[in-house]
Amino acid sequence: MSQPIIETHALVRRFGSMTAVGGLTLSIEAGEVFGLLGRNGAGKTTLIKMLTTLLPPSGGTASVGGFDIVREAASVRRIIGYVPQALSADGDLSGFENLLVFAKLYDIPRAQREKRIQDALAFMDLADVGHKLVKTYSGGMIRRLEIAQSTLHRPRVLFLDEPTVGLDPVARISVWEQLEKLQAEFGSAILLTTHYLEEAERLCDRVGIMNHGTIAAIGSPAELKAVVGAHASFEDVFEHYTSADAAQQGAYDETSQTRRSANRLA
Repeated sequence: MSQPIIETHALVRRFGSMTAVGGLTLSIEAGEVFGLLGRNGAGKTTLIKMLTTLLPPSGGTASVGGFDIVREAASVRRIIGYVPQALSADGDLSGFENLLVFAKLYDIPRAQREKRIQDALAFMDLADVGHKLVKTYSGGMIRRLEIAQSTLHRPRVLFLDEPTVGLDPVARISVWEQLEKLQAEFGSAILLTTHYLEEAERLCDRVGIMNHGTIAAIGSPAELKAVVGAHASFEDVFEHYTSADAAQQGAYDETSQTRRSANRLA
Protein backbone atom coordinates (compact mmCIF):
# COMPACT_ATOMS: atom_id res chain seq x y z
CA MET A 1 0.00 0.00 0.00
CA SER A 2 1.43 3.40 -0.99
CA GLN A 3 2.34 5.99 1.61
CA PRO A 4 -0.14 8.87 2.04
CA ILE A 5 0.98 12.11 0.39
CA ILE A 6 0.27 14.00 3.64
CA GLU A 7 0.46 12.39 7.05
CA THR A 8 0.37 13.90 10.54
CA HIS A 9 0.65 12.23 13.93
CA ALA A 10 -0.39 14.06 17.10
CA LEU A 11 0.62 17.36 15.51
CA VAL A 12 0.58 20.33 17.92
CA ARG A 13 1.11 24.07 17.59
CA ARG A 14 0.98 26.38 20.59
CA PHE A 15 1.23 30.15 20.79
CA GLY A 16 2.18 30.78 24.39
CA SER A 17 -0.57 29.31 26.54
CA MET A 18 -2.99 28.99 23.59
CA THR A 19 -3.14 25.72 21.65
CA ALA A 20 -4.07 26.38 18.00
CA VAL A 21 -3.66 22.78 16.81
CA GLY A 22 -3.86 20.08 19.43
CA GLY A 23 -2.72 16.54 18.73
CA LEU A 24 -4.05 16.34 15.17
CA THR A 25 -3.67 13.06 13.25
CA LEU A 26 -4.57 13.06 9.57
CA SER A 27 -3.84 11.10 6.38
CA ILE A 28 -4.42 12.34 2.81
CA GLU A 29 -3.88 10.20 -0.28
CA ALA A 30 -2.10 11.13 -3.50
CA GLY A 31 -4.47 12.75 -5.99
CA GLU A 32 -7.10 13.45 -3.34
CA VAL A 33 -8.88 16.81 -2.98
CA PHE A 34 -9.25 17.35 0.75
CA GLY A 35 -11.05 20.25 2.38
CA LEU A 36 -10.56 21.71 5.84
CA LEU A 37 -13.66 23.33 7.30
CA GLY A 38 -14.14 25.08 10.61
CA ARG A 39 -15.00 28.37 12.22
CA ASN A 40 -12.47 31.17 12.52
CA GLY A 41 -9.83 30.14 15.04
CA ALA A 42 -10.36 26.40 14.54
CA GLY A 43 -6.72 25.97 13.44
CA LYS A 44 -7.04 25.56 9.67
CA THR A 45 -4.53 28.20 8.59
CA THR A 46 -2.11 27.20 11.36
CA LEU A 47 -2.19 23.60 10.10
CA ILE A 48 -1.55 24.74 6.51
CA LYS A 49 1.39 26.88 7.63
CA MET A 50 2.97 23.94 9.43
CA LEU A 51 2.53 21.60 6.47
CA THR A 52 4.08 24.18 4.11
CA THR A 53 7.07 24.57 6.52
CA LEU A 54 6.23 28.21 7.31
CA LEU A 55 5.58 27.46 10.96
CA PRO A 56 7.39 24.85 13.09
CA PRO A 57 5.22 22.48 15.11
CA SER A 58 5.33 22.51 18.90
CA GLY A 59 4.96 18.75 19.01
CA GLY A 60 4.10 15.67 17.00
CA THR A 61 5.25 14.87 13.47
CA ALA A 62 4.12 15.41 9.90
CA SER A 63 5.32 14.50 6.44
CA VAL A 64 4.48 15.69 2.93
CA GLY A 65 5.46 13.44 0.03
CA GLY A 66 7.35 11.28 2.49
CA PHE A 67 9.51 14.20 3.68
CA ASP A 68 9.48 15.32 7.31
CA ILE A 69 8.29 18.93 7.53
CA VAL A 70 11.03 19.82 10.05
CA ARG A 71 14.06 17.70 9.15
CA GLU A 72 13.49 17.80 5.37
CA ALA A 73 11.78 21.17 4.94
CA ALA A 74 13.70 22.05 1.75
CA SER A 75 12.54 18.81 0.09
CA VAL A 76 8.95 19.52 1.12
CA ARG A 77 9.09 22.99 -0.43
CA ARG A 78 10.32 21.58 -3.74
CA ILE A 79 7.24 19.38 -4.21
CA ILE A 80 4.47 21.71 -3.06
CA GLY A 81 2.62 24.76 -4.31
CA TYR A 82 1.02 27.22 -1.92
CA VAL A 83 -1.60 29.92 -2.48
CA PRO A 84 -2.00 31.91 0.76
CA GLN A 85 -4.81 34.24 1.71
CA ALA A 86 -2.42 37.18 1.46
CA LEU A 87 -1.70 38.69 -1.95
CA SER A 88 1.17 36.89 -3.70
CA ALA A 89 1.04 38.61 -7.11
CA ASP A 90 2.76 41.95 -7.81
CA GLY A 91 0.28 44.49 -9.18
CA ASP A 92 3.04 46.53 -10.84
CA LEU A 93 4.08 43.58 -13.01
CA SER A 94 2.19 41.93 -15.84
CA GLY A 95 0.77 38.44 -15.49
CA PHE A 96 3.61 37.10 -17.64
CA GLU A 97 6.24 38.89 -15.54
CA ASN A 98 4.77 37.54 -12.31
CA LEU A 99 4.96 34.02 -13.69
CA LEU A 100 8.52 34.60 -14.89
CA VAL A 101 9.56 35.53 -11.34
CA PHE A 102 8.10 32.27 -10.03
CA ALA A 103 9.63 30.25 -12.88
CA LYS A 104 13.04 31.51 -11.79
CA LEU A 105 12.29 30.82 -8.11
CA TYR A 106 11.32 27.25 -8.99
CA ASP A 107 14.48 26.79 -11.10
CA ILE A 108 12.54 25.94 -14.23
CA PRO A 109 15.18 25.65 -17.00
CA ARG A 110 15.51 28.84 -19.07
CA ALA A 111 14.68 27.01 -22.31
CA GLN A 112 11.35 25.83 -20.87
CA ARG A 113 10.18 29.03 -19.17
CA GLU A 114 8.47 30.78 -22.08
CA LYS A 115 6.35 27.76 -23.04
CA ARG A 116 5.59 26.84 -19.44
CA ILE A 117 4.37 30.38 -18.73
CA GLN A 118 2.30 30.65 -21.90
CA ASP A 119 0.75 27.25 -21.21
CA ALA A 120 -0.10 28.31 -17.65
CA LEU A 121 -1.73 31.55 -18.80
CA ALA A 122 -3.78 29.67 -21.39
CA PHE A 123 -4.76 26.97 -18.90
CA MET A 124 -6.06 29.58 -16.46
CA ASP A 125 -7.87 31.51 -19.23
CA LEU A 126 -5.50 34.47 -18.86
CA ALA A 127 -3.72 34.34 -22.22
CA ASP A 128 -5.45 37.50 -23.47
CA VAL A 129 -4.37 39.54 -20.43
CA GLY A 130 -0.93 38.10 -19.78
CA HIS A 131 0.70 41.32 -21.00
CA LYS A 132 -1.43 43.58 -18.78
CA LEU A 133 -0.50 44.83 -15.32
CA VAL A 134 -2.00 42.71 -12.55
CA LYS A 135 -3.36 45.87 -10.87
CA THR A 136 -5.89 45.99 -13.73
CA TYR A 137 -7.12 42.41 -13.08
CA SER A 138 -10.38 41.49 -11.37
CA GLY A 139 -10.28 39.54 -8.12
CA GLY A 140 -11.02 36.27 -9.87
CA MET A 141 -8.27 36.86 -12.43
CA ILE A 142 -5.77 37.58 -9.66
CA ARG A 143 -6.69 34.35 -7.91
CA ARG A 144 -6.30 32.33 -11.11
CA LEU A 145 -2.90 33.94 -11.70
CA GLU A 146 -1.82 33.04 -8.17
CA ILE A 147 -2.85 29.43 -8.75
CA ALA A 148 -0.86 29.47 -12.01
CA GLN A 149 2.16 30.80 -10.10
CA SER A 150 1.98 28.03 -7.55
CA THR A 151 1.66 25.23 -10.12
CA LEU A 152 4.34 26.19 -12.67
CA HIS A 153 6.66 23.48 -11.31
CA ARG A 154 3.96 20.77 -11.37
CA PRO A 155 3.75 20.26 -7.57
CA ARG A 156 2.70 16.95 -6.09
CA VAL A 157 0.65 18.79 -3.47
CA LEU A 158 -1.15 22.12 -3.80
CA PHE A 159 -2.18 24.02 -0.67
CA LEU A 160 -4.94 26.62 -1.04
CA ASP A 161 -5.90 28.82 1.90
CA GLU A 162 -9.38 30.30 1.28
CA PRO A 163 -8.93 30.26 -2.53
CA THR A 164 -12.15 32.14 -3.30
CA VAL A 165 -12.53 34.47 -0.31
CA GLY A 166 -13.93 37.84 -1.35
CA LEU A 167 -14.88 36.78 -4.87
CA ASP A 168 -18.32 37.27 -6.37
CA PRO A 169 -20.29 34.11 -7.23
CA VAL A 170 -19.35 34.17 -10.93
CA ALA A 171 -15.63 34.58 -10.21
CA ARG A 172 -15.84 31.88 -7.53
CA ILE A 173 -17.32 29.36 -9.97
CA SER A 174 -14.63 30.27 -12.51
CA VAL A 175 -11.91 29.46 -9.96
CA TRP A 176 -13.66 26.17 -9.11
CA GLU A 177 -13.68 25.21 -12.78
CA GLN A 178 -9.95 25.95 -13.12
CA LEU A 179 -9.15 23.89 -10.04
CA GLU A 180 -11.16 20.96 -11.39
CA LYS A 181 -9.29 21.21 -14.69
CA LEU A 182 -5.98 21.39 -12.86
CA GLN A 183 -6.66 18.34 -10.74
CA ALA A 184 -7.88 16.33 -13.73
CA GLU A 185 -4.86 17.32 -15.84
CA PHE A 186 -2.04 16.81 -13.33
CA GLY A 187 -3.51 14.68 -10.54
CA SER A 188 -1.92 16.70 -7.77
CA ALA A 189 -3.29 16.29 -4.28
CA ILE A 190 -5.08 19.46 -3.17
CA LEU A 191 -5.57 20.56 0.42
CA LEU A 192 -7.80 23.60 0.73
CA THR A 193 -9.39 25.58 3.53
CA THR A 194 -12.72 27.24 2.92
CA HIS A 195 -15.69 28.84 4.64
CA TYR A 196 -17.92 28.14 1.62
CA LEU A 197 -19.71 24.86 2.24
CA GLU A 198 -20.87 24.61 -1.38
CA GLU A 199 -17.22 24.88 -2.42
CA ALA A 200 -16.27 21.92 -0.24
CA GLU A 201 -19.22 19.86 -1.50
CA ARG A 202 -18.34 20.49 -5.13
CA LEU A 203 -14.55 20.16 -5.05
CA CYS A 204 -13.61 17.79 -2.23
CA ASP A 205 -13.39 14.01 -2.16
CA ARG A 206 -13.26 14.23 1.64
CA VAL A 207 -13.46 16.97 4.21
CA GLY A 208 -12.19 17.30 7.74
CA ILE A 209 -14.18 19.54 10.06
CA MET A 210 -11.90 21.22 12.61
CA ASN A 211 -13.02 22.34 16.04
CA HIS A 212 -10.69 23.64 18.77
CA GLY A 213 -7.57 22.56 16.88
CA THR A 214 -8.57 18.95 16.25
CA ILE A 215 -10.53 17.03 13.60
CA ALA A 216 -14.09 16.63 14.87
CA ALA A 217 -15.27 14.66 11.84
CA ILE A 218 -13.86 13.36 8.57
CA GLY A 219 -15.37 11.78 5.47
CA SER A 220 -16.95 12.60 2.15
CA PRO A 221 -19.71 15.24 2.22
CA ALA A 222 -22.27 12.52 1.50
CA GLU A 223 -20.96 10.28 4.29
CA LEU A 224 -21.05 13.09 6.84
CA LYS A 225 -24.59 14.07 5.88
CA ALA A 226 -25.70 10.45 6.28
CA VAL A 227 -24.19 10.32 9.79
CA VAL A 228 -25.97 13.49 10.93
CA GLY A 229 -29.38 12.55 9.55
CA ALA A 230 -31.28 11.12 6.62
CA HIS A 231 -32.25 14.55 5.30
CA ALA A 232 -29.32 16.56 6.66
CA SER A 233 -27.80 19.34 4.58
CA PHE A 234 -24.10 20.07 4.63
CA GLU A 235 -24.92 23.19 6.65
CA ASP A 236 -26.48 20.86 9.26
CA VAL A 237 -23.28 18.82 9.30
CA PHE A 238 -21.14 21.91 9.87
CA GLU A 239 -23.36 23.17 12.68
CA HIS A 240 -23.46 19.73 14.29
CA TYR A 241 -19.68 19.45 14.59
CA THR A 242 -18.78 23.09 15.30
CA SER A 243 -21.68 24.56 17.30
CA ALA A 244 -20.25 24.02 20.81
CA ASP A 245 -19.35 27.45 22.27
CA ALA A 246 -18.90 28.72 18.73
CA ALA A 247 -19.17 32.31 19.92
CA GLN A 248 -15.80 31.89 21.64
CA GLN A 249 -13.99 30.67 18.52
CA GLY A 250 -13.64 33.96 16.62
CA ALA A 251 -9.85 34.40 16.74
CA TYR A 252 -9.08 38.06 16.03
CA ASP A 253 -5.95 37.50 13.94
CA GLU A 254 -7.53 34.95 11.60
CA THR A 255 -10.70 37.02 11.20
CA SER A 256 -8.62 40.10 10.43
CA GLN A 257 -6.54 38.25 7.83
CA THR A 258 -9.64 36.87 6.11
CA ARG A 259 -11.17 40.35 5.89
CA ARG A 260 -7.97 41.83 4.46
CA SER A 261 -7.89 39.08 1.82
CA ALA A 262 -11.54 39.70 0.94
CA ASN A 263 -10.93 43.43 0.61
CA ARG A 264 -7.96 43.12 -1.73
CA LEU A 265 -9.86 40.78 -4.07
CA ALA A 266 -13.12 42.72 -4.01
